[in-house]
Amino acid sequence: MRELPRLPRLPRLPQPLPLPRLPRRPCLPDCSAKRVVDLVGAVVLLGAFLLPLLALAGLLYAAQGGRVLDRAPAAGLGGRPFRTWRLHADPACRTGRAVRRWALDALPQLLNVVRGEMSLVGPRPENRTDRPDRLFVRPGMTGLWQVGARSDLPWEEMALVDRHYVESHWLGMDLAILAQTPRAARTHRHA
Repeated sequence: MRELPRLPRLPRLPQPLPLPRLPRRPCLPDCSAKRVVDLVGAVVLLGAFLLPLLALAGLLYAAQGGRVLDRAPAAGLGGRPFRTWRLHADPACRTGRAVRRWALDALPQLLNVVRGEMSLVGPRPENRTDRPDRLFVRPGMTGLWQVGARSDLPWEEMALVDRHYVESHWLGMDLAILAQTPRAARTHRHA
């Protein structure tokens, strides 16, 4: 057997430089038209209602003698948990009854809208849900069944109305619901 010639020894390559660590890609903000309308609408409404909201909180504090805000757990977009803000309006107190009748107890949820946890329009926020289709959109301060004849609907039909909203919502529908919300609050429809 013939011996193969020895190959020359190759020079040793230098150790490769470590790759630079790239900064983590920041989470991009939601710039959809719905989110822009939510953010602008919530900021405008907070600006318009800030002083009346503070006065109302003072009245509730004086009438009820205790806490003014409640925070309730809710499931948001994709099931992400968060806490909703509401005015603590005791129905035993005349001021509390008026606040609930005019649906003013939900005004602090504008903070949830600004934070991106809620939308102005969407299904009603719930602590947990057995209907996963609701988790495809952010819960809203007002919604399709809130501006409809909600007190006349059985619970099962409310779920169908929420599902219809989730499957077919668009910006025009949201704007129509927002336009009908003051009338619904004025006619004292309760959630």
